[in-house]
Amino acid sequence: MGSLWPRCAEIVADGCACGCGLLGRSPSRAFQNGTIRILDAVTSRSRKHPDVTRKRENVKRRDPIESSRKILLSGMKHFARYGLGGARVVDIIKDAGLSHRMLYHYYENKEALYLATLEFAYKQIRDAELSLHISSLEPVDGMRRIVEFTFDYFVDHPEFMALLSQENLNGGKFISQLQHFKDVQRPLVDGLRDLFERGKSTGRFRKVYDPVHFYISLSGLCYFAISNRFTLAAAFDESIMSESFIEERRAHITAFVMQAVLETTGE
Repeated sequence: MGSLWPRCAEIVADGCACGCGLLGRSPSRAFQNGTIRILDAVTSRSRKHPDVTRKRENVKRRDPIESSRKILLSGMKHFARYGLGGARVVDIIKDAGLSHRMLYHYYENKEALYLATLEFAYKQIRDAELSLHISSLEPVDGMRRIVEFTFDYFVDHPEFMALLSQENLNGGKFISQLQHFKDVQRPLVDGLRDLFERGKSTGRFRKVYDPVHFYISLSGLCYFAISNRFTLAAAFDESIMSESFIEERRAHITAFVMQAVLETTGE
């Protein structure tokens, strides 16, 4: 009976339409048949269980944008570690601190959540790149900034790299389904092209490199040592696992790229 209370409490002129047996009866007839007692019970129940009432109020106040963000961040963590096949929805929503109902309100199924997580992951890094405002910096400063940022982002967001690795194991099957995926990358490509053109026009850069080839090379330099540090440490030196190696690697990549890009080697 308890599940009917919230629906029976709203009686319209034609009677209650929730299927509880009051359908088609007039309000006065419904009240005579015990609906007043139901309404009194609802009020009494709320008084006896204020925590239930507060919980319902909290659900109403929940920020849908923040709820979706929590789900996607949790999805990144689990899909990066276990892949689409191994990640469990129950674990994703538990880490997000939400309910099954809330998750399926936003995403139809686990595959839809995985697709949304991929798109979210790329949008995160592209938005962070835009916040650098490379177009407002001098070409040399802008180039150094994008190199250092890319390395730092990979270090600080290992789940991003792991998620990309998982999707590559899938052969890019799912990411190719994203309709506007290339549009998300366009600001990066356009920004790098502008940076090279400005650098070349001022005589600071050797040439205008293809922005896509350049970014692939930069990503490879930043990505490989971090994502393969365990095997590299076993093969060469345990210090590769240390924080000092990360700092050395960052400085090495920055100097390496700047020497390749600049017209002179003095920078």
